[in-house]
Amino acid sequence: MRYIDGLREGMRITEIYLCKSKQIAQTKAGKDYGNLVLQDKTGTIDSKIWELNSPGVGTFEALDYVYVDAEVTMFQGNHQLNIRRIRKADEGEYLPADYLPVSTKDIDLMYGELTEYVRSVKNPYLNRLAASYFLEDAQFAKEFQFHSAAKSIHHGFVGGLLEHTLSVVKLCDYFAKHYSNINRDLLLTAAMFHDIGKLKELSVLPENDYTDSGQLLGHIVIGVGMLTERIRNIPKFPEKLERELIHCILSHHGELEYGSPKKPALLEALALSFADNTDAKMETMIEALQKSGENQGWLGYNRLLETNIRKSTES
Repeated sequence: MRYIDGLREGMRITEIYLCKSKQIAQTKAGKDYGNLVLQDKTGTIDSKIWELNSPGVGTFEALDYVYVDAEVTMFQGNHQLNIRRIRKADEGEYLPADYLPVSTKDIDLMYGELTEYVRSVKNPYLNRLAASYFLEDAQFAKEFQFHSAAKSIHHGFVGGLLEHTLSVVKLCDYFAKHYSNINRDLLLTAAMFHDIGKLKELSVLPENDYTDSGQLLGHIVIGVGMLTERIRNIPKFPEKLERELIHCILSHHGELEYGSPKKPALLEALALSFADNTDAKMETMIEALQKSGENQGWLGYNRLLETNIRKSTES
């Protein structure tokens, strides 16, 4: 199989991919064309069908596996497929495991690391809360290890939510060691739970799209609801501690315009917002650079990072 991360400009390919999304758009001249995103386990690639009425263009829908005959081109620093022929693939022509992007890190090892951080929390109420999810809830653990952390911005792959969460926890652990005023137990617990609402905000892969709850509520509100419900089952959980933990979750995007209902008002909430933003931005840039292949030049304006980007010079 010719995987997406190995495609290079000028290649002519005949291959099967997962059609992650399909839209009919119009050129400036008013001509309809197909605007697709195709996916395999190594990533995604924007794809165009310029001649929709061609006899080689068959019927298919988003989330179908499709057989394509296409040419690899470059557009604004990224690879793109110009599709000449396309049809829905038949069962038996593909292995679904080839089409789900997966973390490059070992998922079992990452979850083991995360559970060690859970056990390191000394506050009995926060430890009980974290353990009730990550150590004792088998269904939650299974879903948490499989789920992505985003639809497309960063960590949008199997194990992505776990990878992002563990990275944020590690950054928060560093902050707690560097700044002695930080309540480590509160900060690390908040880091573990800051994105659990994404389990209900996003549907599972390969769809990986916003659910009704995700559209109407968002992962911050959903996550707070999940936590408060579980806290009700922990006798004598301190109300002040609950408010502080919930505040950290509510404010972890840092700014109101970024979706946080509150701005950080606690030292731990501020540290969590920095850790979350750092890991999200770093992964966003890493994924953008990986998609550029061997291109060593400027890759164009990245709207998420709000700047023109390129790879650094190799020594």
